[in-house]
Amino acid sequence: MSTTTTRDTTRPAPAEVPRAGRRRRVRSSTLNFWIFTGPFLAGLVIFVYIPIGWSAYLSFFEARYTVTPDKFIGFDNYELMLTSGDFTGSLVTFTVFAAIIVPVTWALSLGLALMVHRLRFLKAFFRSVFFLPTACSFVAASLIWKMSIFSGVRFGLMNTVLGWFGVENTAWLADPNPPWYWLVIVTVRLWLQAGFYMILFLAALQNIPPVLYEAAAIDGARPGWQTFRHITLPQLRATSTAVILLLLVAAYQAFDEFFNLLAKSTWGRPPLVELYYTALGEDQDYGAGSAGAVILTLLICMVTLLQGRFLGFGKGDDAR
Repeated sequence: MSTTTTRDTTRPAPAEVPRAGRRRRVRSSTLNFWIFTGPFLAGLVIFVYIPIGWSAYLSFFEARYTVTPDKFIGFDNYELMLTSGDFTGSLVTFTVFAAIIVPVTWALSLGLALMVHRLRFLKAFFRSVFFLPTACSFVAASLIWKMSIFSGVRFGLMNTVLGWFGVENTAWLADPNPPWYWLVIVTVRLWLQAGFYMILFLAALQNIPPVLYEAAAIDGARPGWQTFRHITLPQLRATSTAVILLLLVAAYQAFDEFFNLLAKSTWGRPPLVELYYTALGEDQDYGAGSAGAVILTLLICMVTLLQGRFLGFGKGDDAR
């Protein structure tokens, strides 16, 4: 005797229900993605990408006192900026500024991270104290440095301290020869950004496996410089490369402290300040200013690529 079973064709196959559920979950996840990221992407396109594209468009036109030009002049604006002594001089200013601020900030932030990492008590307190200046505005900090610390008057904080050692008053921001204004600008930027890069180094230090230090101790390595040179510093290579890249880009984009500390002086201008006066000064040459912005962007890209080439940014440990 044989028994036959009839299959209920009204019910969906068992495998079809999970598949439909997965499709609904995928649609729901996609909808949630666009709900949360859509406003950000729209703002990025409207306030970043469209202005960048329009600036590149303006750089090929004669655009004085207008952002809707109609006279095409080709690469004349680029030639004007590249032959301008003020703009090329601002690039020299950046080179000097970057040569000072990048290694000093790297060393200071790494030193702070090593110090905080070794603390056994109040680690969170000191981490917060060193990071707190990052939340301060560059404009506010520049005015504090200019009006109270390096004011150049007899009762300014720096001149008061130097007066205890018999040093006469120094006009820190008035005379570019010698360029004492570099001390003012470098110190305010160090105070503002060293804490941020300290956090990056601190996170990298916490990810170093302790077994490396234990193995080094077994092999006879002395704690201190030997351990730092052969274990800590190599393990921080990726973070150091990223920090140097961020510092170089930030140096290219320096504006607030130079603009507020040096007022309308014609010396000591970085590229962004020079482009500001080119586009929004008396002539309001938006075409030349846009060409300078494109040149500066290309320089930043070139520096980034060169750094990635020589320092191995973005490569895995096996590729180095």
